[in-house]
Amino acid sequence: MATTTHVLLQADVDNLGIIWRTAVCGLGFGFFQSPNNRTMVLATPRTRGGATGGAIATARVTGQSLGAVLVALLFGLLKIGEAGRVCLALAGGLSLAAAAVSSLRLNERLPVDQPRDLEAEAEAAAEG
Repeated sequence: MATTTHVLLQADVDNLGIIWRTAVCGLGFGFFQSPNNRTMVLATPRTRGGATGGAIATARVTGQSLGAVLVALLFGLLKIGEAGRVCLALAGGLSLAAAAVSSLRLNERLPVDQPRDLEAEAEAAAEG
């Protein structure tokens, strides 16, 4: 939602107006990404923690790369001012979609809340 405040910016906005909006976006992404990463790491067996971290990093870099390509494409196809607004509107819409998908898991118990059988995990790690 904070990303949409960038779309509504006037042409004569000062640097402070851009900074506080960007800071709110950063806080929102931080509050969103950290719990999701925690849930993903805790949902996998302890022995697969490295693979889970690698998958998270790969997804993050892939998203950044595809985002940069999409922005470049839009700036190539549209006028500069229009492309900036479309990019920010798209980012805001995708952020809302991500928040909606994330909210689907609010009623689920986190893996950390469920008791773990450490002996069974150790045996499985020793076998495989």
